[in-house]
Parts: sequence; C-alpha cells; structure tokens
Amino acid sequence: MLERPGCSWCKRFNEEIAPAYAKTDEGRRAPLRRVDVTRPWPTDLAAIARERLTPTFVLVEKGVEVGRLRGYPGDEFFWMLLADMLAKLPQTTTSGVSETQGQPR
Repeated sequence: MLERPGCSWCKRFNEEIAPAYAKTDEGRRAPLRRVDVTRPWPTDLAAIARERLTPTFVLVEKGVEVGRLRGYPGDEFFWMLLADMLAKLPQTTTSGVSETQGQPR
C-alpha cells in the first residue's frame, strides 16, 4: 500500500479494511506492506513504478508487479478488485508448489 500522511482515503481504508485485512485469506495471500511515498523509495521496490496517487495498492510477486489498484473505491469494490488482482497470481497446491510454474513459492 502506497500511502502518505494526511491522505483522507488512506484513513478511510485504515478504518474500513485494515483492521480485518490480515485475518482474511486475501490478507494472508498478499500481506499488506505500507510504503510512505514522501519518504525514500525502498531499494527492493526499485523495479516498481512510483505513484503519486494515494492510496495505491501494488501486488508484487517475486519482485515483479502483477497488478495495481489506484485509489480506494470503498469496502465493497476493494475486495472485488483485490480478488481480480489475486487471480493473476500462480495458484499454489497444498505442498507449496506452484501449479503454473512447478516451483516452490
């Protein structure tokens, strides 16, 4: 999650989604990492395009951007749009092996 101090939509996300996010299947599959866009950009995200609009949710898999949601569309639409992004990730079996790549994740 790309955020900035004083962002009213970030605040709304924090009130409506953040308290439950880590407890959901989606939150376990894509843990929320917060990046303040007013601070230096993390070196491990060098390949990820910076964003001025906050909040922006960037789904990253093995250092590659898989999807991006600009803005917070409200609780109902957030979950639907997040599901669309997560559907782009390789599915893993119970053994932890990717069905699409055959490699451990």
